[in-house]
Parts: sequence; structure tokens; C-alpha cells
Amino acid sequence: MRVHFHGAAGEVTGSLHEVEVAGQRVLLDCGMIQGSFEAERRNSEPFPFEPAAMEALVLSHAHIDHIGRVPLLVHRGFRGPIYAQAATADLMPVMLLDAASLAESDAERANRNRRHGEPKAMPLYTKHDVHAAMKLVRPLPYDRREQILPGVEIQFREAGHILGSTCVELWGDDRKLVFSGDIGPKGSPILRDPAVITEADLVLMESTYGDRNHRERLATVEEIGEIFERAWHDRGNVLIPAFAVGRSQELLYWFAKYWDEWGLSRWKIFLDSPMAAKVVDVYGRHEDLFDAEAQRVWRSKPHPFRMPNLRITQSPEESMAINRMDGGAIIIAGSGMANGGRIVHHLKYNLGRRHAHVLFVGFQAEGTLGRRLVDGAKWVRIHGKDYRVAAQVHTVGGLSAHTDQQGLLGWYGQFGAKPPLVLVHGEDKAREALAGEVWERFGVHVTLACPGMHADA
Repeated sequence: MRVHFHGAAGEVTGSLHEVEVAGQRVLLDCGMIQGSFEAERRNSEPFPFEPAAMEALVLSHAHIDHIGRVPLLVHRGFRGPIYAQAATADLMPVMLLDAASLAESDAERANRNRRHGEPKAMPLYTKHDVHAAMKLVRPLPYDRREQILPGVEIQFREAGHILGSTCVELWGDDRKLVFSGDIGPKGSPILRDPAVITEADLVLMESTYGDRNHRERLATVEEIGEIFERAWHDRGNVLIPAFAVGRSQELLYWFAKYWDEWGLSRWKIFLDSPMAAKVVDVYGRHEDLFDAEAQRVWRSKPHPFRMPNLRITQSPEESMAINRMDGGAIIIAGSGMANGGRIVHHLKYNLGRRHAHVLFVGFQAEGTLGRRLVDGAKWVRIHGKDYRVAAQVHTVGGLSAHTDQQGLLGWYGQFGAKPPLVLVHGEDKAREALAGEVWERFGVHVTLACPGMHADA
């Protein structure tokens, strides 16, 4: 069994790994590269393998940096089955149709401004490509070992990251590979804790927060309540960039749970995302995957998705109307790194207001608008125009859907005889710190994946 690393190897996005096993070639994830304009241009480059030669694709979860190039893979010739946990399979068309729509809009905009003689801009893929890809998807439940190709078996285990997220166990050639996908912290709301896996011949583990530990989640929740109180006193709006899958639903969960303590009845709350609205429907179809505490909140508090002052806005006109509000609004909108989507328009209207508050609740990749704001930029460029940052910018780390350094060490520590470990899905600073901790605690030399290298199980 041999693993080739093609993406999320030295960076956080673009997850893409190829496994040679039992005479077959299986892909783990096919994610979109996100970040700067230069980084995202790499998405259209040829794959470092022939798509038609891949016999199967296994997806860890539905975030776009893990599934975002699946339609492109199909467009370029892949015809094998695509295996995903059932909830992931339900989320995929929501995520991918949105990505296709954005790609088509960007190409249309570029062509309107095209100079004479310049080549016509083409979208990365279209809605037609998404529909073609979805015909190949084969949903699987958790905790059931399945043969996907001759001599190759997989099993999905709970990863606790977003709804339907998995750690992938893969068997073949009398060897076992475990791919962590993205691992959530223990005690995350709504989701069950990551499953315990004890045996492997090779482990691929994410390392997004390999160099830091999160604040206690309850301390972070208290901080959010304090920010809301301060913003209400300042008579400003609160803008929260949040991914449509996972983070938006978790925020609404906390809003329902602390409805009285945070005085949320006085605010107007907007979930400004057509995609998040569709995701809410998917969550409703998979409540059997929720943990016991989430099911209790659903029964005993205002329903997180039906709070009396929550408005889920879908049309562009509804979204634009929000920007007529100078204060008293909590606005959750995508994207989570503020590098596109409706949150960008809300930032244009609010960044110059000293009484406005911008609350970041997740990782901000290099090159994104969110990263520049978190790093303290006084001016930012949005849609070709410079905007002064007068708003108050807050970062809270305890709501991350990724576990932290201690959580990663604990997850790897579950394995009995410590198997070889390769770190993926992390920037070098985070991976190097985590590798040092693994060596000190377990005496295991860690490999840092980079594009073009391989590892044998």
C-alpha cells in the first residue's frame, strides 16, 4: 500500500491523496485550494494523475476544501464510484452547486470586462458537472465495513468535525491505512465525539491547529456573550463570517441555549445564506447523528433553526436590505474566511463604523480577507476599492470545528503500537510544532507530507 500526496500537503486546503492498493488506485478527497487569488488559480491546473485511471474516490466530509474539485475530476474523465457518509452525500449538492454558481458568475463577470484579444474566461466547472458527479455518489453509514473494489475495503468512523464527517479506515494488501479527515474536538455541540481507533499500519492526520491549544469552549461562549453585550451598548451590528456547513448551525445552537443569558430577544438575527438554509434542512433529516445534549436543547429551548427573531435570508434583495441597518443586527454570513460570499458586502458597509463588531470564530487561511483583518490590517481592499478598518475585530478560538494540539495528540495516542504518522492539512509552522510534540511524547518520527512525495504502509 502506497500513498501519494497531491494536496493539503504543507497547506490547509486542497485535500487530495492517492492510494495504490491491491492493484487499484483510490483517491482520498478531492478538495478545492482556497486562499489568495494566486493559490486559487491552481485549482484549474491539470491533476497530477490521469483522472480516468482512478478507480474510486472516498470523501471524508463535505467542506469545500475536501470536495470542491470533485465535479472537475468528473469533467476530466473520472468515472468510478464516489463513497461518502450518508449525511455528507446529502450536503454535497448544496455545497457543489453553490461553488459552480460562483464559478459561473466569476467567469461571466470576467468576460464582461474582457479586453479585445484576451481569451474567454471559463468556469472551473458548471452545474451540469455537479449533477454528473452526484450520479456517481454511493452513500454509506458509519461503522460498517464495505468492499469498494476487489481487495479494498473501507469503513467510515465518526470524526466529530461537521455533520457526516468521517475518519476513513482503508484495508488492502494485508495493510490498514487510517485517514483522519478533519477531527473535531471532544464535547462539540450537536456532534458526537470522534470515534476511538486503535490499529493502523499508517496514519494520515490533519494538523490545522498543531501548534496551539484552544480556549475552553465555555470560556469562549462567555466571551461571545460579552461581545454581544458590548455591541449592544455601542449600538452597532455584529458580523460573523461563518461557513454554511457546521459553524453556522453551531452558532445558532449556542444562540438557542443562551437565549435568555445573552438577551438575544432584543436583537434581529440574520442567517444570510441560501446555502446555510439548505444545510439546515439536511441537519433536520439527520438528527439521529446528534449527541444527547443537542437533542435535549432541541426539545427544551427555542429551536435553534426557528428562533422567533431569526430571519434566514435567501434573495439578494433581502441580503442588501440588511445593510440599511446601522445597529441591532447579528449577521451570520459566508464565507467563513471572508474571501467571498455575502459577508464581503456586509463588511464593506460596516468596517468603517467604529461601533460595529466583526467576530471571527474559525481558522483564517493565509491570503484571505479574514486573515488580514485578524492580523490587524488598518485598510483592506474589497472589490477593487480600499476600506478603512474602524470596526472592532474579535477572534475567538474555542469554537473551532478542528481539535487543537492536545486533541490531536490524544487522537493519535489511542493507537496501540504507535504506527508511522504523516501530517497533512496544516501549514508548516503548525505541523513542525506537532511533530516535535509527537516525538517527545511517543518517540515517533513524523513525516511532513509535501506534494509529489509518497509513504508506504
